[in-house]
Amino acid sequence: MKMIQAIIQPFKFGDVKQALVEVGVHGLTVSEARGFGRQKGHKGQYRGSEYESELVQKTRIEVIVDDASLGAALEAILRAARTGEVGDGKLVVYDLDKVVRIRTRESAEKAI
Repeated sequence: MKMIQAIIQPFKFGDVKQALVEVGVHGLTVSEARGFGRQKGHKGQYRGSEYESELVQKTRIEVIVDDASLGAALEAILRAARTGEVGDGKLVVYDLDKVVRIRTRESAEKAI
């Protein structure tokens, strides 16, 4: 089993969620994140004043999949999250030793 962590542009969340549902992903966790990569923050305007922010708003999605579904899930995220511009985000894949559904105590693939 694997956990995919995707850091994406917030406005791409709906597209990524739909793409994951279409390839059979049944659940995900989403949270707001802030950070920077190569773009090193951004400049903006608020009430006529220019400001500089070192941290950029991102959305973090975490999905647990079985090994057989990993390729399809990664491709779905890559296709849906990409704009071709700096700041599209990152994908990280983690190996999972054990997953347990708390309510039923089911484990491994049954817990997904």
